[in-house]
Amino acid sequence: MTDTAEFPPGPERPAGWLSADRIAKVRSQLPILYVDAVPVRVDDSGDVVAVGLLLRVTPEGVMSRALVSGRVMYHERVRDALVRHVEKDLGPVALPQIPASPQPFTVAEYFPTPGVTPYHDPRQHAVSLAYVVPVLGDCRPQQDAIDLAWLTPEEACAEQVQVEMNGGQGLLLRQAMAHVGRLP
Repeated sequence: MTDTAEFPPGPERPAGWLSADRIAKVRSQLPILYVDAVPVRVDDSGDVVAVGLLLRVTPEGVMSRALVSGRVMYHERVRDALVRHVEKDLGPVALPQIPASPQPFTVAEYFPTPGVTPYHDPRQHAVSLAYVVPVLGDCRPQQDAIDLAWLTPEEACAEQVQVEMNGGQGLLLRQAMAHVGRLP
């Protein structure tokens, strides 16, 4: 899971945004709601032909592949959180196509204790609604992402890519490809 960038302190902070100290306290006491998005390109018949994976550097300095991910803010609709995070990570003209009634393909529960579920986030207990999100526009890595690679579903599910993903996101990607009928 990735976290959203820090916003300026004080009055410039958007409504519902918590300071670093407050979010750390909340994370130690409550599960936090997230969205995970698997950005995809689809052909004219709606079949997934490419999967977008971000390249990031972990806090430990390790390069890893990642999905689009982030918190749902207080008083924010899930669809708005999806759009915000896709645009934050892929750029303002990514043009994500969120359905009128967004339904996640799965719910991933991240625990700070490894092994409770296949999903792990050492910072917190988080519940994430996971979506496959077609994007139509020009996508460029933003924020802390170094690169964006478009892979075929088969390439994205290959072992060499899966080992580059942290916290169970490789499994989440495989579940997404199974959901859209593209698991090799």
